[in-house]
Amino acid sequence: MDKLKDKKFLIVLDDVWTENYVNWRLLKKPFNRGIRRSKILLTTRSEKTASIVQTVHTYHLNQLSNEDCWSVFANHACLSSESNGNTTLEKIGKEIVKKCNGLPLAAQSLGGMLRRKHDIVDWNNILNSDIWELSESECEVIPALRLSYHYLPPHLKRCFVYCSLYPQDYEFEKNELILLWMAEDLLKKSSKGRTLEEVGHEYFDDLVSRSFFQRSSTSSWPHRKCFVMHDLMHDLATSLGGDFYFRSEELGKETKIKTKTRHLSFTKFNSSVLDNFDVVGRAKFLRTFLSIINYKAAPLHNEEAQCIIVSKLMYLRVLSFCDFQSLYSLPDSIGKLIHLRYLDLSHSSVETLPKSLCNLYNLQTLKLSNCRKLTKLPSDMCNLFNLGHLEIFQTPIKEMPRGMSKLNHLQHLDFFVVGKHEENGIKELGGLSNLRGQLEIRNLENVSQSDEALEARIIDKKHINDLWLEWSGCNNNSTNFQLEIDVLCKLQPHFNIESLQIEGYKGTRFPDWMGNSSYCNMTRLTLSDCDNCSMLPSLGQLPSLKVLEISGLNRLKTIDAGFYKNEDCRSGTPFPSLESLVIFEMPCWEVWSSFDSEAFPVLKRLYISGCPKLEGSLPNHLPALTKLVIRNCELLVSSLPTGPAIRILEISKSNKVALNVFPLLVETIEVEGSPMVESMIEAITNIQPTCLRSLTLRDCSSAVSFSGGRLPESLKSLSIKDLKKLEFPTQHKHELLETLSIESSCDSLTSLPLVTFPNLRDLRIGKCENMEYLLVSGAESFKSLCSLYISECPNFVSFWREGLPAPNLINFRVSGSDKLKSLPEDMSSLLPKLECLVISNCPEIESFPKRGMPPNLRTVWIDNCEKLLSGLAWPSMGMLTHLFVEGPCDGIMSFPKEGLLPPSLTYLYLYGFSNLEMLDCTGLLHLTSLQQLEIKRCPKLENMAGERLPVSLIKLTIKRCPLLEKRCCMKHPQIWPKISHIPGIWVDYRWI
Repeated sequence: MDKLKDKKFLIVLDDVWTENYVNWRLLKKPFNRGIRRSKILLTTRSEKTASIVQTVHTYHLNQLSNEDCWSVFANHACLSSESNGNTTLEKIGKEIVKKCNGLPLAAQSLGGMLRRKHDIVDWNNILNSDIWELSESECEVIPALRLSYHYLPPHLKRCFVYCSLYPQDYEFEKNELILLWMAEDLLKKSSKGRTLEEVGHEYFDDLVSRSFFQRSSTSSWPHRKCFVMHDLMHDLATSLGGDFYFRSEELGKETKIKTKTRHLSFTKFNSSVLDNFDVVGRAKFLRTFLSIINYKAAPLHNEEAQCIIVSKLMYLRVLSFCDFQSLYSLPDSIGKLIHLRYLDLSHSSVETLPKSLCNLYNLQTLKLSNCRKLTKLPSDMCNLFNLGHLEIFQTPIKEMPRGMSKLNHLQHLDFFVVGKHEENGIKELGGLSNLRGQLEIRNLENVSQSDEALEARIIDKKHINDLWLEWSGCNNNSTNFQLEIDVLCKLQPHFNIESLQIEGYKGTRFPDWMGNSSYCNMTRLTLSDCDNCSMLPSLGQLPSLKVLEISGLNRLKTIDAGFYKNEDCRSGTPFPSLESLVIFEMPCWEVWSSFDSEAFPVLKRLYISGCPKLEGSLPNHLPALTKLVIRNCELLVSSLPTGPAIRILEISKSNKVALNVFPLLVETIEVEGSPMVESMIEAITNIQPTCLRSLTLRDCSSAVSFSGGRLPESLKSLSIKDLKKLEFPTQHKHELLETLSIESSCDSLTSLPLVTFPNLRDLRIGKCENMEYLLVSGAESFKSLCSLYISECPNFVSFWREGLPAPNLINFRVSGSDKLKSLPEDMSSLLPKLECLVISNCPEIESFPKRGMPPNLRTVWIDNCEKLLSGLAWPSMGMLTHLFVEGPCDGIMSFPKEGLLPPSLTYLYLYGFSNLEMLDCTGLLHLTSLQQLEIKRCPKLENMAGERLPVSLIKLTIKRCPLLEKRCCMKHPQIWPKISHIPGIWVDYRWI
């Protein structure tokens, strides 16, 4: 190492695994002899290793894009990405690249395996093979991933392999997986007094830090923190799981389940599982029966099969019937599953739970969320003394069972409904000392004595961070106001609380504890529908409060100095951390007075709405304000606050608010009402703002226009509604405008020259009575246009006679145009990317364009276009999958005609045909890809003609068709043979 003395160097340490800080310091010591600005670059797959060695911010590598991944693959395969001679190999290669899922080592390794191999058979073999079937000497990915697994401690190895039960690309939540691990005894008890859930969190974070899990960047659930496994990590888990774990795509059709299988998951549940139950029965020692069904998809059902599963698989620890919409009850034999730790009935149709459920003494997790028909829990729930998690979110439980206080291991409880009796009253919360996270307490009007509230010991529940206290509606005339005050006083939460919501409180004042500065963690406070309170609590000294929402305080008239500081406080800036203040639906609020000029130093969002008596003035100086919204404050006479940082400004039906100083940095403006629209247009004309991107103008009866016939040059979005006398500027091009919406406005406008908006992406024209046509000049192509909506324009007669040249148009809707006789010509060539077409209430349109329809059209919606539906066979729509057809179409009594509909359909929706009597199966039989058929509100529909509905159907839904519903439910011989082959039949809101 003397060679490094007084020299500048770069050392790269690749794929480091050590997590020992002492060893790292010893390794680093010789490098201290180098001169300044020497560098050590280290790569690792472990977040913990990075945290031990880091001196600067850790850089996390993202997955490669498909394009970059293809470039790596093509380079190592010696296949030029620009080659025209190997187009077939390129097509296969790009499918192989998708398997790499952005992992450069996989792209390099698989590309290298195909180096100088130009036989299509070789490439297809790699495409169709499991990567774990390849030789380790050929594919470097396998030893690299196995090395990651090798360095895992034994407890994490078991937890990782368990995830092989998840389908590829499945998005899972942290808590969801931890509860499953816990049920399977994969979590080691801690000697430090930590709960198993806390141990699970540590395990999970460790696997994330080692890159076995990663945050989902394209989550379907924007409000949930979801994780995924990289495809190759998922393949590794599957490979390691062997026969011990089995993941089925469709339970009932599988024959590969082995006797030694212990953990089973499935994404579809086929009705044939009854006939093939011996396949599942082979694995009679199953510990896991896990449903991972997408509840939005059509559920396949069989109540008898569910009962058999419960009675035969006696060693289950995990049982999930999640998303089984056909499940209305559980058999009594559920109580014999004495090993069961985890039961999930979420999103099912279960109506009652058997008493025997309370014999499951080992049960840790019971999930009943979104069981919309379940109103009552079993009376002996108190026997489930190991229950730690009771999930009842959005389930209409009316009252809690008796003795809930005995569930002293309970940590998660979505809500507690206060009963009128001692055994299910609020005192029962007192024994639930381990509750944590969010808790909602409902029906607090049932508390008859304030001491009962004290016995709930809310102040001792230090792990609850989100508390919702709710009184349901009751008659104020019978309210004991002092009791209400005393109850709320004694429901004081622990000082660890982060979010507090009080709704429907009937007391006349709030308790003093609400503004206590000791609540240093409280970031959110909501007060709603507290009808009798005429004064707000002093909240200005809550040091961390970021969001404050106040609504429905019907007797409050004044917000005074006490709101900012109480009498005992003489120092400190009021609301030092508040970022969002929302006040709405306050019918008697008149004055906002005694405003402290130092208050709200970081307020970013101020929203005031539905305060018709508010006069006074608004806060004058809000230096950090970025969004100001004032709506329905008709008497408010005030200048806008001085807010140099305002970016968004919305003023609606508050016509006395004065715009004395125009915010120069404003990007979005939305105003409603004649005086405000006039003053805003005048201000824009005078100031010519350079930052304005979006402008919305509504409800102005005066004649107004933009000066010089020009819009602000920086404008990207313009929305105009109910401005009948506005002269729309069409004389000059508006180069930056991308979105334009005109509704019930611009009476003088008979045509719209699209050439005026060369970069327009979204155009919406509605209820413009004099609009006749879109003006397209010459061979101009509107390459930016993606969405075009024309609705309720009674005089709209035609598109440009040579068609609408919009090569990137995706969504096209035309509705309420009584005089329109045809769609644009040459749609097949001029609208090549069109995916969705809606034609509604255009009675004169008789046919689709003669030269065919766009090749990528996937969804068509036809509403009350009788001539179009009565026509001959439609032109080829080879990609069409979803068709929505609506009435009333009084002249149609049978539908559809044979050969009318395109055979590519997977979903067909029929709605509102007033005189439809016959569904013609013959006209549907050629739809060999049809999976779902929905029929709604066809009161005269009674019969079906033809042999039967297509055999490909998975789900048939019939709603509000009383004649046909009756015949289906009684399995009428003229109907039942035509539908009995369909696995899921949903009639009158029930499965049959």
